[in-house]
Amino acid sequence: GMSGMAGQAIPRQKVVYHINSDDARLQSLALGNMQNHINAIGKDNIDLKVVLHGDGLALLLYPEALARTKMRAANANEEAQAKISGLKSLGVQFQVCATTLKGRNVEIKDLYDVDQKDLVPSGVAQVGILQSQGYSYVKP
Repeated sequence: GMSGMAGQAIPRQKVVYHINSDDARLQSLALGNMQNHINAIGKDNIDLKVVLHGDGLALLLYPEALARTKMRAANANEEAQAKISGLKSLGVQFQVCATTLKGRNVEIKDLYDVDQKDLVPSGVAQVGILQSQGYSYVKP
């Protein structure tokens, strides 16, 4: 059990989850992995960021917005939204590639719960920046 850990300070983990696939099943698994990760070590012991670019933006794209974009999938249905909200309430930050928005003709309003402060100039560069700041890389 966990009894051996009692009273021991767990060093704070810094983790970046990198999502660039529009496979709804994979995305759902990734959200589940994040939840399990937080449950395992506690929300106060983790700084978790999700970087989405390319096809990965499908996770946050409203299905009704799909037709106006150059995306192939839009997976932000009610179930995904509920999972994302839950993760955000635990401190998870979702970062969105601005280059993808431009290239795929996606507007911020087409995405679930995204605003200007969630944008990063380049998703790929952001993953590299976070790694250089000591974030562990997870590719679900």
